[in-house]
Amino acid sequence: MTATIEAAAQSLAASGWSPARLARDPVNRPAIRDWLAAIGDGSPVYERDRVAPPAMVQVWTMPGLGPRQKDPLGVMSAVLDEAGYPSVVATDCAQTYHRYLRDGEMLSVRSRLTGVTGPKRTALGEGWFVTTASVWEVAGEPVAEMTFRVLKYRPGTPAAAPRAEPLRPAAGPDTAFFWAGIEAGELRIQSCLECGALRHPPGPACPACGALKPSYVVAAGTGTIHSYVVHHHPPLPGRRSPVTVALVDLDEGVRMVAELRGMRPSIGARVQAGFAGGLPVWRPVGVDLPSWELVVTPTVIISSALATRDFQDVHHDRDAAVRRGSRDIFLNILTTTGLVQRYVTDWAGPEVVLRGIDIRLGTPCFAYDTLTFTGQSRGAEVAVAGRTAAGEHVAGIVRVAS
Repeated sequence: MTATIEAAAQSLAASGWSPARLARDPVNRPAIRDWLAAIGDGSPVYERDRVAPPAMVQVWTMPGLGPRQKDPLGVMSAVLDEAGYPSVVATDCAQTYHRYLRDGEMLSVRSRLTGVTGPKRTALGEGWFVTTASVWEVAGEPVAEMTFRVLKYRPGTPAAAPRAEPLRPAAGPDTAFFWAGIEAGELRIQSCLECGALRHPPGPACPACGALKPSYVVAAGTGTIHSYVVHHHPPLPGRRSPVTVALVDLDEGVRMVAELRGMRPSIGARVQAGFAGGLPVWRPVGVDLPSWELVVTPTVIISSALATRDFQDVHHDRDAAVRRGSRDIFLNILTTTGLVQRYVTDWAGPEVVLRGIDIRLGTPCFAYDTLTFTGQSRGAEVAVAGRTAAGEHVAGIVRVAS
């Protein structure tokens, strides 16, 4: 079966861009108002300037309740359905906006398959990740682009709940100072009293001069991401997958590993050390945005799914969601993108212009969850994270006009 899936993916990828597919309707005020009401976005710009919210771009060409589309994602999904992977959840969405859409404009979209990887073991079950690229045009003018990824999976047995406490390295004579620093809210780096060299992880002898005279300095805690990994499986004690772990070049000249929170990882991004649960964590550097809490009722989930023309049953039919391996109905990725947009524009003000939204989903946001957004502004980018009690639902970057 794997060979059949891979052959279908290779053939579809080789076919390139799909023919342009027209939106069902032109950009129109009633649909915009329904979307704004469902998202709770009160910005006056969209009525005043007669433009559509940028995060709505995918809505206009959603297939709705019609027959399955012959676009690359629809075709590959049908192949995976036949192969026994009937369930689907969106995982990543990166959108770029060249300009805002205006009332009356008719969009068309072209797509191509860029990758199919699997089978992968995930917390939801075994599945395949399907990635597509799309371009939206108005009368031949490119107005937006998107890279989109979904997981097509076969629901598995729910994983056992992870241990309440995460595993921690055992503190020994060489590392006791480091863990004492964490408790004191300090990031400590071992130093040599003989030659002044810094090292991490700690050890008994200085690697530069061999002296057995360890001490420590308190680091500023700022650094640059050198590399990272997004861990999905197997489950980690005390953690909900996915977990992002980053290796950071500290400004003092040593490298250190810790969990990355509150941002979409990227090589070279600046981070600041923080502390959570007795462990160091990395967070984005910038100006903190006020947090925002949203109680996600069934009405929020269903109304926003309808407003985004997403009629997947897992977003409105609890029985169907449970049959497909979910606990309850949950937010769709179009809604999450819209909520990220709202959070940033509520903070930045109605005149801010968005150039793109790049998000990755983690744990689903179910009915009756409380979704808490936090963010940090870093010039032309705003790092956003949304968490529920179960873990991180979304992390991403919003690009704004400078």
